[in-house]
Amino acid sequence: MKVPAPRDEAELLARAEALAGRRLAEVAADHVFAVPEHLRRHKGWIGQLVEAALGATAGSRAEPDFPHLGVELKTLPVDETGKVTQSTFVCSAQLDGSMARTWEECWVRKKLARVLWVPIVGDGPPGERLIGTPLLWSPDPEEDAVLRADWEEHAHLIGTGQLWQVNARRGQVLQVRPKAANASDLTWTLDEEGEEVRENPRGFYLRARFTRGILERHFF
Repeated sequence: MKVPAPRDEAELLARAEALAGRRLAEVAADHVFAVPEHLRRHKGWIGQLVEAALGATAGSRAEPDFPHLGVELKTLPVDETGKVTQSTFVCSAQLDGSMARTWEECWVRKKLARVLWVPIVGDGPPGERLIGTPLLWSPDPEEDAVLRADWEEHAHLIGTGQLWQVNARRGQVLQVRPKAANASDLTWTLDEEGEEVRENPRGFYLRARFTRGILERHFF
């Protein structure tokens, strides 16, 4: 059953709220999704299922999941107490010199301008996990400032060929980590001499403490 795109934010949020409390297996049955036994080879399964249930239309295109609304969908693994258990992938990092010059133009900021957070409760078999209460969020000035500072630091190091200095410890709330299925996955980037070299792809991730703070400020 293909779900049409929501007409506005209110309809999108109402759909997400209607999913709250349901097991993923129940939602998968509604949308003819096979339920995997585990997520080791199906890491994107939960996000794809929730996208289908809510009528997301972007697919793999470089735009928000609901492009006509400018809203990005992010599922958020939490435990039974509501504590976020993992960092959240935002988008890939452009290592080939094409990264935006300013925070206002960068893809990270566009992805995080308006987010529908959908908590996924539990870490057992995928089908047994529960959908939590959703939240529509935009960064406030303080959150935007700390995201900007982290991005600018990462972007400077990448843009000046200092990728070797970028690691998961850097960044208060936004980190850059390898993003590849295995160590043999490589992409081109520039070193400090401006020469092209091969490196593992990288991605931008939000630290769990940042997304945990978002939930705590709105729900607790």
